[in-house]
Amino acid sequence: MRRVVLILLAAAAVPAAAQFRMPGSDKPGGGSPSVQPGGASPSVQPGGVSPGLQPGGASPGLQPRAPDAQPGAAPARRGPELVDRIVAIVNKDVITQRDLSERVRLIESQLKRQGTPLPAPDVLERQVLERMISDRVQIQYARETGVRADDLQVDRTVQMIAEQNKMSLTDFRATLQQQGMSFQKFRDDIRNEILISRLREREVDSKIQVAESDIDNFLQEMQATAGGPVQYNLSHILVRVPENASPEQIEARRRRAADALAKARGGADFGELAVGYSDAPDALQGGNMGWRAQDRLPEIFSEVLAKLKPGEVSDVVRSPAGFHLLRLNERRGAGADPFAVEQMHVRHILARVSEVVSEAEARRKIALLRTRIVQGENFADLARLNSDDTASAQRGGDLGWIVPGDLVPEFEQAAAALKPGQLSEPVRTSFGIHLIQLLERRVADLSSDRRRLEARKVLRERRADESYEEWLRQLRDRAFVEYRLEER
Repeated sequence: MRRVVLILLAAAAVPAAAQFRMPGSDKPGGGSPSVQPGGASPSVQPGGVSPGLQPGGASPGLQPRAPDAQPGAAPARRGPELVDRIVAIVNKDVITQRDLSERVRLIESQLKRQGTPLPAPDVLERQVLERMISDRVQIQYARETGVRADDLQVDRTVQMIAEQNKMSLTDFRATLQQQGMSFQKFRDDIRNEILISRLREREVDSKIQVAESDIDNFLQEMQATAGGPVQYNLSHILVRVPENASPEQIEARRRRAADALAKARGGADFGELAVGYSDAPDALQGGNMGWRAQDRLPEIFSEVLAKLKPGEVSDVVRSPAGFHLLRLNERRGAGADPFAVEQMHVRHILARVSEVVSEAEARRKIALLRTRIVQGENFADLARLNSDDTASAQRGGDLGWIVPGDLVPEFEQAAAALKPGQLSEPVRTSFGIHLIQLLERRVADLSSDRRRLEARKVLRERRADESYEEWLRQLRDRAFVEYRLEER
C-alpha cells in the first residue's frame, strides 16, 4: 500500500509545498510538500479537570488500576497506571504525551522520505513540541478573534488532497486508517491549518502596504541589473530571540547559533542541524527554503548569499527576529528576464456544484462531456451549450492567455501538467468541476501594467515573510507556556 502524500496548507507548511495554496496566500506553504497535520490537543475540560487528571487529587496522568481478584481474600489495591500525561500547558490548553508522540511519528516518517538524517530522539521531540506550541498559540488566537473554518471548506480541502493522491475519498480514508490516523483527526488537523492560514492573511498579509514609489524603484533596479535576478536554492536556520530579551538571553541565543555554525562547517548535515537547532517554520523540513529569486528574499539574505559559493554556510547573521545561518545549495538564473514568464492558452468547461447539483452529478456531467470530445465532438460547441461559466462559454470556453497567479492554484496546476491539445481529467476547484484543455504555451514579456502588478506581488511577499516572523514571535512571547516534558 503506497503512503499518502499529505499537502501542507499553511505558510507554510507549509511549508511547506506543486504546493496547494489558499487563494490569496502558506505557503509553503509552502511543497510537493507533505502535509503536516496541526494535531490540536484536547483542551482543559469543564470544571478545571485536564485530560489525564483524575478527580480526588490523583497525580497528573495517573489513574487507579482495577485490583486483581484473589480467591477468598479482599481485592488488593495496585499502584497507579500511566494513561497519558501533560507535556506542556499553552494558556488554557494542554498538549499531551500522546499528541506529541503522534506528531513525532509523522515527522520522522516525513524526514525519512526526504532523506534527512534524524537528530537524537530527545532533540526531535523538543523541536516538534515547540512547533506544536507555536501552532496552538495561533489556533487559540484565531478562535478568540473570530477566525473560522467551516465544514464545507474543510470537506473541499480534504477532497482535493485525496484527488492529488489519485484516490477516492473512501480509499483515502482507508489509507489514513491503515497508517494509524483517524479520519476525524485528519480533518481536525486540516481545519487548524486553514485557521492558521486565514489568521496570517488577516493579521499580516492584508496589512502589507506597497507604495507606487516602491514599485518604481524596484522596476528601476531590475532594469539596472543586466540579465535579471539570480535565483538561489538555500537552506536556513533561525535561532529566535524573544521580544524584550535580556543581554544574557541574547548572548545565549548567539552562542546556540555559533554552535550550529561550528557543527555545519565541521561537516555535520545541515538539514539535521536545522531540525535540531532552528526555530523557523521550515525547521522540520531540514530548513530547506527551495528556490527563491534574489528579489524575493529579505535584503539581508540577498547580500549574504551573493558572497557564498554553492555548499558554503554563512557566518551568523543578526536580524530583528534572531540569529540566522544560510546555506547556499545551488545558484541559477542569471541572464533571464525577470518579467518574461511562460503563459498558457487554455479553455475549459465548468459544472458548478450547488445545493441543487451534487459534486457527483457535476463529475458525471464533465466526464460525459470529456468522452464526447475524445470521440470527436467540438470542444467550443459543447462549452457554449454546457459550461456554467457564462463569460467564457460565449467564447467556446476560451480563457485566453493566462500567467501564473491569474487563476486558482488547483486549476493552474492541472493546466500546467498538460501537453498542447491534451484534455484534463475532471478538476475540482472552489468553483466546481472543470474540464480543461491546453491549447498552446509561450514565453513572453509582461505588459507594463502586468509588470507593475508582478512587482507589487514580489514586494508584498518579501515584506510579508519578514512581518509574519516578527508577528509570530510577539504572539508566542505573550503566551503562557509551562513545560512538563522532563517530568518523566
